[in-house]
Amino acid sequence: MQIRDKVIIVTGGAMGIGAALCRRFAAEGATGVVVSDIDAASAHEVAVEIGGLAVATDVAKEEDIRALVAQTLQRFGRIDIFCSNAGIFGARGGIEIDNAIWNRVWEVNVLAHLYAARVVVPHMLERGEGYLVNTVSAAGLLNQIDGAPYGVSKHAAIGLAESLAIEYGGRGIRVSCICPQGVRTRMLLGESGENASFLLEGSVSVEDVAEAAVRGIESEKFLILPHPDVEEYHRRKGSDYDRWLRGMRRLRDQVKREAAST
Repeated sequence: MQIRDKVIIVTGGAMGIGAALCRRFAAEGATGVVVSDIDAASAHEVAVEIGGLAVATDVAKEEDIRALVAQTLQRFGRIDIFCSNAGIFGARGGIEIDNAIWNRVWEVNVLAHLYAARVVVPHMLERGEGYLVNTVSAAGLLNQIDGAPYGVSKHAAIGLAESLAIEYGGRGIRVSCICPQGVRTRMLLGESGENASFLLEGSVSVEDVAEAAVRGIESEKFLILPHPDVEEYHRRKGSDYDRWLRGMRRLRDQVKREAAST
């Protein structure tokens, strides 16, 4: 699918990958780009910059997603591509993390994709075509060191996208998952650039992710991988799960040692 002349919604569009997607879609000639974000002021700034429409949305609330879709249809009459991009990390750690954090991560990283599909798929089926693009993470294919809620939720997001592709792929609806590793955003760098993540090496810019997204949408690939190495890592995981787990434990120990020495 080509971006030109399409109407596109991007959640989490006020900053980071979402803002880069909005800017790139506008540059590619989209008819309308809807910048959706819980941060209404920042969404408005991006929308003004690209000539788009800003809609304040908490993606964890299904009623907000329904309102977002309704406003888009009222303004443009159709939705060609829905980019469910909003996501959060949650907290570092594992099973000891408070339930409230687990629940919030699940709402934003998984249920938001469900809510979007639930409201927009019927519209796309009526038109006989449409595209769901979910920003997930390489953590959905591999996992996350010291961030269990994030890794678990991203695995679930991949599973949901697979289900959508299986159910609706033969009925005109395409599905893609954008799965980068380290991206130089506040999630990776920290609010003031204070984070020292092992993912910094080899990290890419948000513009790199947007470029990969456009090319992936054009070729209608299910997995859009801004880091090509992720495909090989995923293949190795599937070919020898126990070996992969041993390697991940070694990586976990290395990360812990480096964190303790700083």
